[in-house]
Amino acid sequence: MGLSGLGIFHTIIGIIAIFAALISFIRFGKIDLNQVSGKTYFYTTVITALTALGLSKHGGFNPGHIFSIFIFLLVVAAFWLSAKKKGVNKFRYIENILLSLSFFLSLIPTVNETFTRVPIGHPLAAAPTDPIIAKTLGILLIGFIAGSVYQFIKERKLIRQKNV
Repeated sequence: MGLSGLGIFHTIIGIIAIFAALISFIRFGKIDLNQVSGKTYFYTTVITALTALGLSKHGGFNPGHIFSIFIFLLVVAAFWLSAKKKGVNKFRYIENILLSLSFFLSLIPTVNETFTRVPIGHPLAAAPTDPIIAKTLGILLIGFIAGSVYQFIKERKLIRQKNV
């Protein structure tokens, strides 16, 4: 698959981040930074975003690096909101959307890299422009939107319960 040592480390940490996010979504309906799965997602996503800056299939700074910086900024902003704006309040909406968006954006290069490399020798996609990648990302976008609506409704119920 042609991965460097940094590439292997980046991939392993990235997979851990994805699983931590999925566990948090399943257990709490969101990436909850107050739970072990949410903390794991935060730290592994920070490491994954930073290690991505040292990777380049085509040499030099590229769109993947921009994604990494943006994802890093999203999770750091969410962490700051979680730490500085405690409790059930309107800042949870922003925190939830930042974390969910970081997860969705992380899946874009994940799908691209996976589909153009696996299975070895006969990858699912020939290039990032392959229709299977676009269709998969479209399905993930629908999931992101549906999940964000669900989180909004759930958070609104928590805020209403607190104000009663």
